[in-house]
Amino acid sequence: MNKKVNRDEDSRLLEEIQSKGLLIRVRTYLRLSGPGFLQSAISLGGGSMASSLYLGVLAGYSMLWLQPLGMLLGIIMLSAIGYITLVTSERPFQAINKHVNPVLGWAWALASLLASIVWAMPQFALAFGAIKQNLMPGTFGINGVFGGTGGMILVSIGLLALTLAISWNYDRGRTGVRVYEWILKGVVAVIILSFVGVVIRLTFVADMIDWGEISRGFIPNFSLFFRPAEGFLPMLESLSETSRMYWTDVIVSRQQNIMAAAISNAVGINMTFLFAYSMLRRNWGREYHGMMRFDLAFGLLIPFILVTSCVMIASTSQFHTIPQPGIIEEYSADWEPAANQIVEYNQLLENRILHESIDETLSQEQLSSQVEALSREDHIMAATLITRDAFDLSFSLEPLLGSVFGHLIFGIGVLGMALSSITLMMIISGMVVCEVLGKPRSKWAFCLGTLLPGFGVLGPFFWNYAYFWLAIPVSVITFFLLPIAYVTFLLMINNKALMGEHMPKGKYRIVWNTLMIGAVILITTASFYMLWVLGGYWGILGFLIFISIVGIADFKKRKNIK
Repeated sequence: MNKKVNRDEDSRLLEEIQSKGLLIRVRTYLRLSGPGFLQSAISLGGGSMASSLYLGVLAGYSMLWLQPLGMLLGIIMLSAIGYITLVTSERPFQAINKHVNPVLGWAWALASLLASIVWAMPQFALAFGAIKQNLMPGTFGINGVFGGTGGMILVSIGLLALTLAISWNYDRGRTGVRVYEWILKGVVAVIILSFVGVVIRLTFVADMIDWGEISRGFIPNFSLFFRPAEGFLPMLESLSETSRMYWTDVIVSRQQNIMAAAISNAVGINMTFLFAYSMLRRNWGREYHGMMRFDLAFGLLIPFILVTSCVMIASTSQFHTIPQPGIIEEYSADWEPAANQIVEYNQLLENRILHESIDETLSQEQLSSQVEALSREDHIMAATLITRDAFDLSFSLEPLLGSVFGHLIFGIGVLGMALSSITLMMIISGMVVCEVLGKPRSKWAFCLGTLLPGFGVLGPFFWNYAYFWLAIPVSVITFFLLPIAYVTFLLMINNKALMGEHMPKGKYRIVWNTLMIGAVILITTASFYMLWVLGGYWGILGFLIFISIVGIADFKKRKNIK
């Protein structure tokens, strides 16, 4: 009864403000918004941060267009599942199993659960890294009060307790949902202010930002999927032909992985599950269609573009085509490079030797000797391509922006990203467990589900250095799952039995299908290509097996109907 009363009150409020001024409407929409900001809070996690940072390292400003494009594709699909949920009031998991294909329904739910569990580990590692290296190094750092291991244990327990407490609050009825959403809105605001503030400081204090070049970076350039960014061309020209081939392959391979990760991080498959069920938790109906569009635009699209662009701009200014300080003598620094960076630097050079060597039995001594004999340009290229993270960025910005902006503001932004993502992955897991168990309002099922991503608390113990880089392979893996959701939503919106009188007609159906088919083609093509690159014939075999299972399930469903 209370849910119906609350929904009627909000519905009347939405109807009343339609004749009011723009400012009143926007203020009311912001007060009632929520699901879009949840999407923003999970998309602005360690994955998007890592993708933005590495895109800046590898491509400079030339790939500023990529993440907004990925987000627009995602918003098309979120709008579709949102519209389907609002007008049918059916729970999507049950609707897919009943009207489309049970294999797709279970694949969507389980893939969302898997993505949330897998994604939690780099987020916990990232949160610990922000505390250890930016916010409280004297207390929880290697030489801190509690020592390396002791600090890691204390921070991990504290992070787990905090995120579980926040997540469980979401299941405390309408008030709990609203409180949680307002907390997330605050976190998103802090993240935006942190990184926009850094770029403003770089612009007016350090005078390091070329806004003309930045504006050109928002023009799509798909050739970067197959060739190095322009900034590397002068460096490649100075190399021998053999070296040029090797380093070109390294750059292009990394660009492809980062591009796939960036698209995956914009709107992941678990986000599609969250959006539909967060609207059901808010008891939204068909009258909230306009509210949903506003929520996606102001709660998701604008914050995402602002933050990811700012991180990429800052990263480009410090790292693009610039060797990592401290690796090569002439590029000295006030801080020592991390141990994993030195290992990666040596591996890149050793692989350069092995790339042209016909003798695969080289001893380590012979390999080291040949590495020393490589040209200066090869060594500079290796130092330029080694993995950087937000902590390298904060150190590099400190001389320009001071310790507050260089460490504290960055640390707060990174920690906010990680914590918001962890709590939302816990909530998604709780929602999935409730659905697959057929207990949509069960508190114990929800709490049980939220515990699953909690295993990610082990992340800091397994990744002592590569806090950010861990997000990239995880993103690439979850990228393969994204077409499951996109194809399923396309089938749903064209299903007469499900949509009934609300199925788009005429020009609206043409627009919906054009946008959704375009998104499906782009995402599926990119995913299939990466599956082939990373999985080879085994990846293709797995894809064909999955398609066969979907086909068999569809055949049985049609046979039963007849």
